[in-house]
Amino acid sequence: MRARPRPPVKGRGIFTGTGVIIAGLTATLVALLIPIWSYADRSGTGLSVFNAETVSTPYGPLSALDREFVTKVRLAGLWELPAGQQAQQKGTTQAVRTAGQHLVEGHTFLDARVRDVASKLGLALPNEPNEQQKQWLATLDQAQGVDYDRQFANILRLAHGRVFSVVAEVRASTQNSLVRALADDANSTVLDHIKILEATGYVDFAALAQDLAMSSTPPITNSPAPPGPTTDPGPVVPVTPSPYATTFTLPPAASSPPPVPEPS
Repeated sequence: MRARPRPPVKGRGIFTGTGVIIAGLTATLVALLIPIWSYADRSGTGLSVFNAETVSTPYGPLSALDREFVTKVRLAGLWELPAGQQAQQKGTTQAVRTAGQHLVEGHTFLDARVRDVASKLGLALPNEPNEQQKQWLATLDQAQGVDYDRQFANILRLAHGRVFSVVAEVRASTQNSLVRALADDANSTVLDHIKILEATGYVDFAALAQDLAMSSTPPITNSPAPPGPTTDPGPVVPVTPSPYATTFTLPPAASSPPPVPEPS
């Protein structure tokens, strides 16, 4: 005798077939909406729901690129300043020693500026060079004589070439008055350093072009967003001029001998 099929239990339809699909879609929609509701009512974060990378400050919007730039200016000083001090002692020509002096003076000036800007914007700054910069310092520590001059000129010229493009991008795009003023100072200082390094006569421009084309700057973790959103644009902060406007005169390129080609 064949058993008669049992009639469906009233109320179970929601757990089968289409009901399961509808329940799943509803749960997904709720999960997507909860973060938006929670952030929409959250004050004091400095974050926009639709663009969490840009925050408001009393000096204008502060983008992720702006924060990365501030961090890079600080990182540059953490290794280029001691590199400049070393070049003043280990450089075998006056041009290399003068380049070291420019690095010391320039990054002493920029480091004071970037710490002031970071303080006003509520940004945390690194306190030691990154791994790549530590490797460059280690290379310079081991080099001696003419090899040191060559390594110093080319490593520092490569580093300045990388950051120079970042300065230009930030200066062209930033809406923050503090960052804009810092970019002005960084632009004049970095350009001075590029010129003074090239004036040593040791820069290998062919190798430099290849390195810049093949290498990329390591990503930097953005500094924390400053607390407290505000829509006030704030005043433009007056900036002390860079000391490189009139302090130093670049030595001619001939003041250093050209690098001796290595035997093939």
